[in-house]
Amino acid sequence: MFAHLSALIGGILTAGWAGSLGCFVGPLIIWLAKKDTMPFVDDQGKEALNFNITVGIIFLALAVLSIMTLGIGLVIAVPAWFIIGIAWLVLSILAAIKANEGVAYRYPLTLRLIK
Repeated sequence: MFAHLSALIGGILTAGWAGSLGCFVGPLIIWLAKKDTMPFVDDQGKEALNFNITVGIIFLALAVLSIMTLGIGLVIAVPAWFIIGIAWLVLSILAAIKANEGVAYRYPLTLRLIK
């Protein structure tokens, strides 16, 4: 549960000055600290980390699109950022609730970069 919630807390705390880098740091710390001793935390920590990396890649791709098109891509990027941001918030809360119940949660459309 804390791996999923740490992404939310980290994202909120670092949103203004560090580009929401905390979204990655929280789940990474929890996963690295507990992966060898707690199999469920290992699974859910990787899941939270993979999801936040996927969202970060999408946000970065939209930013690059906006820059490459000299701002015209913002027509697509701004609504997409808003929709993806809401989905990130809802899915992270849902994952934390499921993990608290002891159910392994799988985020939809997530790249499984960390195995």
